[in-house]
Amino acid sequence: MEATSQPSPWWNRDRYLDRQPFLRARGGVTRAVRAWFEAAGFTEVETAILQISPGNETHLHAPRTELLGPDGERRIRYLRTSPEFACKKLLAAGETRVFELARVFRDRERGRVHLPEFTMLEWYRAEAPYQQVIDDCVALVRVAAEATGIAAFSFKGRRADPQAEPERLTVADAFVRFAGIDLLATIAKGEGDRTALANAAAARVRIAEDDTWSDIFSKVLVEHVEPRLGDGRLTVLSEYPAPEAALARTKPDDPRVAERFELYACGVELANGFGELTNAAEQRERFMAAMDEKERRYGERYPLDEAFLAAVGEMPEASGVALGFDRLVMLAAGATTIDQVVWTPPAGEDA
Repeated sequence: MEATSQPSPWWNRDRYLDRQPFLRARGGVTRAVRAWFEAAGFTEVETAILQISPGNETHLHAPRTELLGPDGERRIRYLRTSPEFACKKLLAAGETRVFELARVFRDRERGRVHLPEFTMLEWYRAEAPYQQVIDDCVALVRVAAEATGIAAFSFKGRRADPQAEPERLTVADAFVRFAGIDLLATIAKGEGDRTALANAAAARVRIAEDDTWSDIFSKVLVEHVEPRLGDGRLTVLSEYPAPEAALARTKPDDPRVAERFELYACGVELANGFGELTNAAEQRERFMAAMDEKERRYGERYPLDEAFLAAVGEMPEASGVALGFDRLVMLAAGATTIDQVVWTPPAGEDA
């Protein structure tokens, strides 16, 4: 019987040479991004990775560890899924423009554009409107493309010109265009009507008996909307429905939707941004509801970061963005998977 050949490790010189051009491109994008933020008057920050709470969204999962204190007591901590809580505390402390190239962690994530440990580029502007950070996002994508000299992004057969004027599309308009669903008709007083959305989406997606309004919304988004975004040019998908507001404020003139957007290129989500919620009581209610749902689904819940909730009530009006830096580099470098643009693979993936 012939021995099964094993792939050489990632650090084999021949294999590594194949990745080197992508890694050099990563360095160029990193330098260009930092220069852009410096020119725009931002302060680069470095916040703690270990957190009391990794974030309080239903489907967000974080690695957990323990710290042994000098008193011998073990304290549970989580590897952050985002530097958001820390950055907003800095806004409450008086910082006005901050950014971080942050190492973050997600359980249950691995794929062509997913890693369990990756780099998130986050930035926050105090006293800045929602539209300002949307413009920041578009500018930074163009900066990355200019740093590598790429004329068009490509991924899975799709192409997008990062220099072209982006498509601007609301979530409601996208649901009508790509799924024939009047999404806003299924929302009242900021709450989703599960029956109404199930009836509207029944011909488009498979609906389980225990699917919530948010579950059905996500299925339609993933199956019918996202694959059509960022084709030919960038797409800014804005005004997410209020039940999906997360940490964003709802629009003053239409409480059915929130000041939340996502940026897409070639069907790949690059960024998620908010006009930030500064009502601590409302944020607490959202977190508690999300943790109740997490416990129902997954049998676990994360603690609330009480210091963060206190900071929400003290921070100024602000807007912010989380951008998947590795994904941006992948597109700007012309790579075909996210693995090609990270210096080392996730722990345990040495082959």
